[in-house]
Amino acid sequence: MKNDLLTIGGLTVHGYGLMIGIGFIAAYLMTEFRARKYRMNTDIVFTLFISSVVFGLLGAKALYYLTILDRVIKDPGVIIDEMEGFVVYGGIIGGVLAGYVVCRIKKEKFWQYFDLIAPAIALAQGFGRIGCLLAGCCYGKETDSPLSITFHTSDFAPNDVALIPTQIYSSILDFLNCIVLCLIARYAKKERTVSGCYLIFYSTGRFILEFFRGDLERGSVGVLSTSQFISIFIFAAGIVVLLTGKKKALVMK
Repeated sequence: MKNDLLTIGGLTVHGYGLMIGIGFIAAYLMTEFRARKYRMNTDIVFTLFISSVVFGLLGAKALYYLTILDRVIKDPGVIIDEMEGFVVYGGIIGGVLAGYVVCRIKKEKFWQYFDLIAPAIALAQGFGRIGCLLAGCCYGKETDSPLSITFHTSDFAPNDVALIPTQIYSSILDFLNCIVLCLIARYAKKERTVSGCYLIFYSTGRFILEFFRGDLERGSVGVLSTSQFISIFIFAAGIVVLLTGKKKALVMK
């Protein structure tokens, strides 16, 4: 795959950044559309979007630095050298917390908006993983399977080696998650149903895919990767959210 897609003068368009940007825009447009469809307050959508993006990126960066904390302690300069590293779970946690604060300030129902936004989060993640594919990060283990991908000019993945295409699998699962959550939203009779399902579906898929990842700089907790460890708690939180949902007056269609 090729991360440097286009260079004009001194400006280079990177595939990873482009896909992240497309994901953010697609998520915003989807949320705005669904908010109008369900006759929800659209004025808050942009505020939620901006705050969640900003604090999501900060959270993703902070969790990444935690996974390489030993290196940061030995050499603080790593913070500058590793500016491209992010951990998705940090982004989810940061974005959700930012959304909660905004809803409290605006006196809106947090879970109602989490249900609204959850499919769009999965959509953005799907595009983000395409960016990972273009850059070669978040790569899989070496494999002899014909279902493999080989990088030749990646700055992250080992080049000229057949690898499990974990980025493609992740992207497909994220897009499927988005579609399934939209279908669930049409028939859900309780608030928090979509939110809970998002947490359950994503954490399950992430936990399983981590077994096939080959990049080592992801941190670990015992025999589990950092993301697998977090997935256990996110899955449990999803179950709690799902079971504590209250019946809503209108069914989203």
